[in-house]
Amino acid sequence: MLFSEILGHEHLKNHLIRSASLGRIPHAQLFVGPEGCGTLPMAIAYAQYIICSNSGSENNGANEACNLKFNHLAHPDLHFVYPTVSTDEVKSKPKSLDFLKEWRQFVTENAYGGLFDWYKLLDVKNKQGEIRVDDAQEIVKALSLKSHEGGYKVMIIWMADKMNIAASNKLLKLLEEPTDKTVFILISENEEDILQTIRSRCQVLQFNSLTEADIAKALVSREGIDAKNAQKIAHQSQGNFNKALKLVRAEDEDFPFEQWFVQWVRAAFRAKGNAAAIHDLIAWSEEIASLGRETQKKFLVYCTDMFRQALLLNYQAPDLVYVEPQVAGFQLEKFAPFVTGNNITELFKELSEASYLIERNGNAKIVLTDLSIKLTRLIHKH
Repeated sequence: MLFSEILGHEHLKNHLIRSASLGRIPHAQLFVGPEGCGTLPMAIAYAQYIICSNSGSENNGANEACNLKFNHLAHPDLHFVYPTVSTDEVKSKPKSLDFLKEWRQFVTENAYGGLFDWYKLLDVKNKQGEIRVDDAQEIVKALSLKSHEGGYKVMIIWMADKMNIAASNKLLKLLEEPTDKTVFILISENEEDILQTIRSRCQVLQFNSLTEADIAKALVSREGIDAKNAQKIAHQSQGNFNKALKLVRAEDEDFPFEQWFVQWVRAAFRAKGNAAAIHDLIAWSEEIASLGRETQKKFLVYCTDMFRQALLLNYQAPDLVYVEPQVAGFQLEKFAPFVTGNNITELFKELSEASYLIERNGNAKIVLTDLSIKLTRLIHKH
């Protein structure tokens, strides 16, 4: 992967290239950034630069065969670990190697893809992905082998915050006693969810969301979008190139989320003093509870974002509002007055609590029904 293919982050590119050229390569780095900012493509480009002994500012050095292997994500010194679940084909003890074909397809199609996209490809249903101790054992095995090129071996751990405790403890031992010419690149959107002892052994690089200018430029050059439309999509994507591509290709999963959200808040409005409307909230809770847990968690994040957008509009900050609702009859301007400083903190707290309980396998129907009843009270507390 070429550094020039990665959007933005010029200062980080220059830092990684310069440190590698000077031979100052930390044995463990942690790339932290929001979805769609490019942490994974940057990690792959950096690994290619190191393993193929490229020079200058790009991955097109003299070792052409090595660079070619990277184009297919098939270099024997490049290793990946990522969250997985058991499937019809892999019924127990799933690990990253079992899904290498799917992983290469995922990265090749969209290196900016998010965790939810990966789970959709795996068809996780009601399961939740994680990185298990079996993966940690494979890491030990892979890194004990001599490198193919005689140089560095790179282990990229994508969504490292999804490591369970057993896997984290095993990885910690490797980070404490690193083997020669072995580089770990951990990638995460939630740095705080990684064991502090692991974080302390990594050099942390913070990635910001992409600028609207970078996204708009890429949409024009790569997707053939006209400049005006590209600028509009760039604003809506909120620094997330993955979301921008979905908006361009009309694949954005936010639309059903928007329908569910509008259905939910409308039922909550009607439910005050109207016992019949409570049945609508219960029916809504049952519908959402029938979805997979990862979808439920992502939807609750979406709801948090919608309330935040409504609050910004209510507090006269329209420049920060990027949502353009598509559901007939729903206008954010009319909804915004019901989201204020009097209820926003409690709304966020309840949504966060519901997500926490669902992640820990709480009964989704009970959790969502409870959340809906609380919303009925809070939405009228403006």
